[in-house]
Amino acid sequence: MNVYETKTIAERIKGNSYVGRGIIAGKTADGKKAVTAYFIMGRSENSRNRIFEETEDGIIIYPFDASKVEDPSLIIYSPIRKIDNKLIVTNGDQTDTIYNFIKQGKNFIQALNTRGFEPDAPNFTPRISCMLTFDKGDFSYDMNILKSADSEGSACARYNFSYPSLNGVGHFIHTYVCDGNPIPTFQGEPERISIPDDIDAFTNEIWENLDEQNKISIYVRYIDLESGECENRLINKNK
Repeated sequence: MNVYETKTIAERIKGNSYVGRGIIAGKTADGKKAVTAYFIMGRSENSRNRIFEETEDGIIIYPFDASKVEDPSLIIYSPIRKIDNKLIVTNGDQTDTIYNFIKQGKNFIQALNTRGFEPDAPNFTPRISCMLTFDKGDFSYDMNILKSADSEGSACARYNFSYPSLNGVGHFIHTYVCDGNPIPTFQGEPERISIPDDIDAFTNEIWENLDEQNKISIYVRYIDLESGECENRLINKNK
């Protein structure tokens, strides 16, 4: 096994009907831009009834049809927020927990030590989180997953990963391995993927290879490391 094997995002997701929610972070091949992406998938009508909308510092998820919302607690949240020199990306309201801890002078891991996996038995969906930290024209990024330590949801296992930025390399973490009942949660270290220079090519590669029936929304951001300027792409299946 080659632990440094780097695949395209298409190779990681194509043909997999349900990887759930996914976070990507990394650097373009030319070394000029930081990259992050977040997408959501859904199997139930409640999960599929969502759209992304841009905010001043990131995005927020809203119901596409408010009259159909059954339980907003786990589907309505801000996946991406910016504070100081940090960009936070998560699959739940732990975005706000991290944001508030950073605001208080604390850190990413301290914030997530106060949280756990989602209380949606029997799946116990993991909480996945990422934070990019920018400094001196470059950046590093941290990833975290909180998941049930057993099939009963009796305890939380916590995994933290820290990465330097490398040209053309990114990491991909997602909530599930594949579809199932209950759904098997993500295993191991975040997967290495290649990061292209072109935002449209990357956005399309992700979107076109996500399962057509279960994909809902995607947001991709490229950040120029010299100027700090951002270029964003957003696609909602529900228009």
